[in-house]
Amino acid sequence: SNVLMVSPGKRLGPGQSSGNVPFKQADAEAIAKSISSVRAVAPVSSQSINAIFGNQNWSTQVTGSDHQYFTVTNRSIGAGRPFSESELRAGAAVCIVGETVRKKLFGGQEALGEKIRLQKLSCEIIGILDGKGQNAMGMDQDDIVVIPLSAYQRRIAGNQDVALIQVSIQQGASTEKAQRDIGQLMRERRHLSPSDDDNFNVMDMKEIAKMLTGTTQLLTALLSAVAAVSLLVGGIGIMNIMLVSVTERTREIGVRLAIGALEREVLMQFLVEAVVLSSFGGLIGIVLALAGSLWLAGFLRVPFIFNVGIVITAFLFSAAVGVIFGYVPALKAARLDPIEALRYE
Repeated sequence: SNVLMVSPGKRLGPGQSSGNVPFKQADAEAIAKSISSVRAVAPVSSQSINAIFGNQNWSTQVTGSDHQYFTVTNRSIGAGRPFSESELRAGAAVCIVGETVRKKLFGGQEALGEKIRLQKLSCEIIGILDGKGQNAMGMDQDDIVVIPLSAYQRRIAGNQDVALIQVSIQQGASTEKAQRDIGQLMRERRHLSPSDDDNFNVMDMKEIAKMLTGTTQLLTALLSAVAAVSLLVGGIGIMNIMLVSVTERTREIGVRLAIGALEREVLMQFLVEAVVLSSFGGLIGIVLALAGSLWLAGFLRVPFIFNVGIVITAFLFSAAVGVIFGYVPALKAARLDPIEALRYE
């Protein structure tokens, strides 16, 4: 809640577009010097790159920043050392890796002192971050390689742009005031007139969390609506199949009723058939959902979590659909007149 994210570009509505004016490292330095409530400022640029060691290859997030990055993100180096001032100034080919990268590239081997290749950059591992696990969005925070910002700009990005400025606010200071002060400073540095809209955003983590919550709720509502329509269509399909089955088996039902079968026995027979049909469909859906989730977890590189409760609930729900939509055909079968049923051709 005491971290601000300063990013280029306007907040846009549908159909709008804006050419982003990127930040420079001097913008981050200006925030650190001019805003008294700031604890640490980290200019950040990053992209997904294949990290290579020997015959091992792993796609990871490569981040260019400085020593303040670890303060702002509350990360600690478990083994090795941080960047030195001379390495940051010179853009030295050194890096600090997360635990996930270490495991994927080195397994049980010692990683410190080894060199990994990031595109055209061959960098020496000087530190390994302590494990932090997933963030609120389910992303692996240990799947990262941090290099000096100047090395990133010169050897990877090929420009001096800064994609994002992360600002940590001092404990007890007003985040809202810092947000306003940073906004005013950025307007001055970007030479915006009073009539110009901001061409940047200053958001705190609460605001970002609120946006994520809103997006999650919207997606949940949309998926729930799709699921409800799918259940309705599937239920109607089961009802139609059972009605056809009752019609085709009218003489069979008549024979059963004529030799003494009770209405409730015929009712239960067709209800069980409807439940078996819907449950089988539910099992197929569960298997496909698990396979899709497993593939997606591997693609996004997030842990796959198997929840037995959800699987059982889904199965019971599919069985309930069979009961609800199979009741009318079953009732129709149970109430057939045996004489008329036996005469049916």
